[in-house]
Amino acid sequence: TMNVRRDEHDRHPRLRVAITGATGFVGNALVARIQDDCQIVALSRRFESDPENPHTPDASAPGVTKRRCDLFSVQQTRDALEGADVAVYLVHSMSPNSRLTQGRFEDLDLLLADNFGRAASAAGVQRIVYLGGLMPKEDPSELSAHLASRFEVEKALGAHGVPVTAVRAGLVVGAEGSSLNILVRLVERLPLMVCPSWTSSRTQPIALSDVVEILARCCTDERTAGRICEVGGPDVLTYREMMQATARVLGRHRPMIPVPLVTPALSELWVSIVTATSRSLVRPLIGSLRHPMVVSDPWIQNEMELPGQSFEDALRASLRRSSVWKRPVVRSVQRFLLPSGRDATWVGQEYSRWMQRAFLGLIRVERDEFGGVRLGIKGIRSPMLVLEEEGADLDQGRYVLHVTGGLLAKAETSGSPRLEFRTTPDGREAIAALQDFEPRLPWWIYSWTQAKIHSAVMSAYRRFLSRAANDSSNEKKISS
Repeated sequence: TMNVRRDEHDRHPRLRVAITGATGFVGNALVARIQDDCQIVALSRRFESDPENPHTPDASAPGVTKRRCDLFSVQQTRDALEGADVAVYLVHSMSPNSRLTQGRFEDLDLLLADNFGRAASAAGVQRIVYLGGLMPKEDPSELSAHLASRFEVEKALGAHGVPVTAVRAGLVVGAEGSSLNILVRLVERLPLMVCPSWTSSRTQPIALSDVVEILARCCTDERTAGRICEVGGPDVLTYREMMQATARVLGRHRPMIPVPLVTPALSELWVSIVTATSRSLVRPLIGSLRHPMVVSDPWIQNEMELPGQSFEDALRASLRRSSVWKRPVVRSVQRFLLPSGRDATWVGQEYSRWMQRAFLGLIRVERDEFGGVRLGIKGIRSPMLVLEEEGADLDQGRYVLHVTGGLLAKAETSGSPRLEFRTTPDGREAIAALQDFEPRLPWWIYSWTQAKIHSAVMSAYRRFLSRAANDSSNEKKISS
C-alpha cells in the first residue's frame, strides 16, 4: 500500500497531492474537488506575482497549502514537491510567460517535464498524474508538433523512476479553457463559417467536470500507476459538428462552407485574427486538428461508470460559468457640462432633437405621444433604433430610454439595454450611459463602425452642451 503522510492536525492519514498549474482552469477545479479528501499543495509561479488572480486557491481553506514554484528551476521544484505522495502535472508552455521567449514550445515543454521528473524522484514522490492529449493511431513520427510534444512530455516525466498515470483527453469543455474559448469566439464573431479540411477530423470532447472526476480517481487509486487512461465524452464529433452545436447553444445561425484549399498557415492566421488569440497558441493547436482523436480503450470510465456529459450540455454549463466569454454587450459612458436650469430629462430629450439638427436631417427622429423615439436614416423606412421612455415615475435626476428594437439592436436579449441620462450629485454635470446593449452586427464589424460612430456623436453632443452651458453662464453674468 502507499505510504501516506499524516497531517499533524488530522487523526487519520490523508494523501498529500501536489498540483502544478493550480491556478489554471483544470487545476483550480481539481483543488476544489479533492481538498476535502486530500492534503493539497497548490503550486504556481503566479502566487507572488499575481496574488489577486481569481483562480488562486484559498490558502486558508482546510488542507490547502500554496507554494510558489518556477518549474524552470529543478531545485525550486524539488523543494515545492517535498512531502507529496502524488504530483499532478497540468502544465504546457504554448503561451509564452516571459517578455521575450526564444525557443520552440516543444523544447520548453521537454525541459519543464524533465525538471519535474527529476525533482519528483528526488523529493520521493510516489506517482505522477499527467493530463495529456489523445494520441491518434499512427506512426509517432507522423504526429503534429503539438501531439508529439505531449507524448514526449509523458515519457520525460517517467524517465527518472516515478510511475506516471497518463490521462489522455481531447478538447476539455470548461470555462476558461483556451481551446473552447477559441471555438466560441469563432462562432460568435463570424457570420459565415469557412471550413477548411481539418474541420472534418473527428474528436471526442469531454466535460471539465468529467476530467476532474477521472483525475481525482487517478490521484487516490494507486492501481492506475503506470497506466494510460484514454478519456472522452459520449459524443464523437467533427470540428465542423462542434461549431454547429456551438452555434445552436449560442442561438446563432452560422452557414458552414467547406473550403478544402485553405492551408494550415492561412487557418492559423485567420483563427488568430478573428479570436484575438496569440499565434503562438493557435499554431500548434491548428497543426494537431488534422489528426482524428478518439478514445479506443475507455477502461477507466467503464470502471467508474462515467459515460460523461454530452458536448452541448457541457458547453452550456461552461458558458454559464465563463468569465472569458460573455454576452457581447456594450457599455458607453460620457460626462457633459449641464447648462444652467436644465435637468436630466431635458438633456435626454434634447439629444434626439439635437441629432436631427446637427446632421442636417440625415438622421430621422420620430417621437410618439408616450415619449418613445424612433431613430432612422433618411431614405431607409425601418428605424435603426426604437427607444421607449421608462415611464411616469421619473425624478429630476434620471431619464431612461429602453432600447426595444431597430435594425441595429439585437431582437432578443437577456439584459436590459437602455440609454440613460442623469445629473451628478452637485447638479453641475450630466452623464449619458448606454448600458447592456447587444448589437445585431457581428462584434468585429460593430466595434469598427457603430461603436465609433456612437462615440463620435456623443463627443459632438458634449461640445454642444458645453457651448450651451457657457452661453447660459455668460447670460447669467450679464443679467447680474
